[in-house]
Formats: sequence, structure tokens, C-alpha cells
Amino acid sequence: MKRNAFPPNFVFGTATSSYQIEGTQLGNCGPNHWDSFAASGGTANREDGAIACAHYNLWEADLDLIAQGGFDAYRFSTAWGRVQPEGTGRIQESGLAFYDTLVDGLLEREIEPHLTLYHWDLPQALADKGGWTNQDTAKHFGDFAGIIADRLGDRLKSIATINEPWCVAWLSHFLGRHAPGLTDLPSAAKAMHNILLAHGLGMNALRDQLGSDHPCQQGIVLNMEVSVPASDDPKDIKAAAMQDGIYNRWFADAIFKGQYPQDILAYLEPHMPSGWSNDMSMISQKIDWLGLNYYTRSIIKDDGTNKFPYGEAIVPDYDPGSADRTSLNWKIYPAGLSYFLHRIHEEYEADVPIVVSENGMASFDVVDDDQVADKQRVGFFEDHLNEVAKAAANGVPVQGYFAWSLLDNFEWAFGYDQRFGIVHVDFETQQRTPKASWYWWKSFLGGPKTSAL
Repeated sequence: MKRNAFPPNFVFGTATSSYQIEGTQLGNCGPNHWDSFAASGGTANREDGAIACAHYNLWEADLDLIAQGGFDAYRFSTAWGRVQPEGTGRIQESGLAFYDTLVDGLLEREIEPHLTLYHWDLPQALADKGGWTNQDTAKHFGDFAGIIADRLGDRLKSIATINEPWCVAWLSHFLGRHAPGLTDLPSAAKAMHNILLAHGLGMNALRDQLGSDHPCQQGIVLNMEVSVPASDDPKDIKAAAMQDGIYNRWFADAIFKGQYPQDILAYLEPHMPSGWSNDMSMISQKIDWLGLNYYTRSIIKDDGTNKFPYGEAIVPDYDPGSADRTSLNWKIYPAGLSYFLHRIHEEYEADVPIVVSENGMASFDVVDDDQVADKQRVGFFEDHLNEVAKAAANGVPVQGYFAWSLLDNFEWAFGYDQRFGIVHVDFETQQRTPKASWYWWKSFLGGPKTSAL
């Protein structure tokens, strides 16, 4: 795998998110619903992002790692509560100043800044009022988007409104695995719509603030997962189709077609906000680019309940020695990445540029003699990049790839055990140790991006 296998202007980057690395106890950051979710036992060992990677203090060294690795770009997110502790009203200057300095630091190192406005850290004050089940949250998000665009928009290469709305809505409000940990269909249905309304209102705010012809590209990041029926049984096939509808089609159909898939809408509509259909034109307004996060596939079987959503994923026996599983027991399935790149471009007739905004794997990495030999992750990147290169060669307008993640970090409900980073972090000392995968990227990209380092 060589860089010249990709189009000349193809962008290679790495990515993080605010709550996972910054440390909410550092600086002035308001509480958010992940703090309360962790305190209630929703995360492994009740771990949270209070300190995380202490990136708030160590950001300069972290940006140096990006530059020294030769990356073109960095995708990061803003912590809503660091800028607006209550999620609305008062703006905290110190929070804006931190991101101001971070963006300038990237530009000084010749690294493109790519911002995600919301990567799951909802201010607790808004969570207390219903969070994403309350449409007011979407309206407040639009205000937040305008604040960030006003301060940072002149220097950003791109802005994504929302990261992974499926996780924000379904995983968090029906499956209960992420904050706020709800498990009821009415809450999930409201969140499934309101998070997309937030995207639309955010796009409006960005364009009002920056203008329609501003060079900063604006879009959204969707995560997609291959759903394979467990057998030829019609019930398994239906269950897999339901999973695909909830996970993939609900969001892509809304954005590109201005409608929800009928097979899923039949179950969610009774619980959705009144007048929801009036929001679809705002949700489906043209985007400049689409981010695709891709990790794995699922085998879906009928769950025997005869109730929506009818299916459940088959979880294979954990095999820590398997070459095709991550430490989270996720199937490594590179073909799924090119499948979705083609599907977005062809099924939705979308000529919009696509960026692989997250792709990576978890493993139990350890430091041995100041080295981390994460050879499986190197192979993971090579195999998935090969799929991206093939899709680009076949006419898919894929324009970038961001490795997840720069740093080992707070991995949400899994706490600190699962490591996705290309740089190892000792969470007690905050020592950074580049892994073999970081050195692989450095070689692939041709070394440091700037002569200043």
C-alpha cells in the first residue's frame, strides 16, 4: 500500500473527540450527561472523562505527534459544555479561547483543522430537560453551531454538525448502552428525529454565519454497519432488513431523500414529535460532504419476540487470539467499507464528496521496552485503505481517510480498557508512546508534515 494509490489531493488524517481526551475537570467545563451516566454505573468501573488524556493541558505535544506522523489533517470536536456550560445562554470565553488556540496550533503545523460540533457530550442542564427527546435541544444546538462558526469558521477546513446520530439516538435511548441509558421506543423515536433536526438547524446556522459560498465545507458524519441475516429464514432476513433500516437507511434516507424509510417509520411515527414531517426539508438540505464512520459488520437473527425491531445480533464466542476480531470482539470486515462507499454514491445517487471520517480497531496494547507492537492494527489499516483505494478507482468520490484514533482514550461505556489509539497513553502518568501503527503511518505518509518539527 502506497500513498500514490490514491487521488493526488486525497487527505489523510487522524481523529479524536473532546470528551474522550480533553479532561472535563481541566479548564472550565460544565457537567454533561456522560458524567452522570458514568456515576450511575453506565460505564466500566464507573470511569469517566474527568481527566482522560489531559489533552486540555498537553494539546501542543499531541499536535506535534500529528505533525511528526506526516498527517495532512486532524478531526476534533468541541465540548458544548466548555463553551456553554448550561448548553444555552452564557458563553464562556475561556472555552472558545482554548479551541481558538488549538486551531491556530494546527495551522502553524500545516495541519488542516476539521471540526465536529457535537460528539455526544450533551450539557447536563439540557439532559435534565429531556435531552434529545426535547426539540428545544435541537434549537439550542443551532445556536451553539452559530457561536462556533463565528469564532472558528474562518480557519476551519470543514465542519460536521453531528457525529453518528444512530449512537446519539438508538444506542442511547433504545438499547441503553450510551448516555442517557434509556431503553424505551417512544424516547428513541423522538431522539431519532430530533438529532436530525439538530443537524438541519446547525446547517442553517453555519450558512447564516459563514455564507453559502464559504470555503469551509459543511456536512454530517454517519456511522454505518453491515447487517447480514443469520440464515435464509425469512424471519432472519426481515430482522436484518430492520437493523439496516434503523442503523443505515433512516439517516441516509432523511438526508439525501428528505423522507424516512417506510418499514421503520411505521413503528416510530406514533411516538415522533408532532409536525415532524414539516422538518424534513430542513433536514435534507444540501450538504457539502458526508463523513462515513465504519468499523464492523453484524450477523442478525430473529429474536423470537415478534415485536419491533424483531432481531438481535449474534455475538460469537470471544476469541482473543483470532486474527479477524478486535479486542471488542468486533468482526474485522474490510469489504464493508467499500460496500458502503459504493452504496452511498450509487443508491442515493450522491455525487457529494465522501470522507472516511473514522476507521480503526481496539486492542489490548501494552508497552514493552518503550515499544508497542500493534501489528494487527497495521494490517487493519492496510486492508481498509485498500478498499478505499479500489472505491476511488471505481469512481466513488471519496476524498479522505481519518484513522481512529490518535490517542488511546476514554472509550465511552468500555472505560479505559479498550485502546483504539495509534499512540499509547499511560493514563496514570499521561506518557505518550507512539505504536508501530503510528510509525507505519509516518512511513506511508512520508514523514513530518512541517519543517518546523
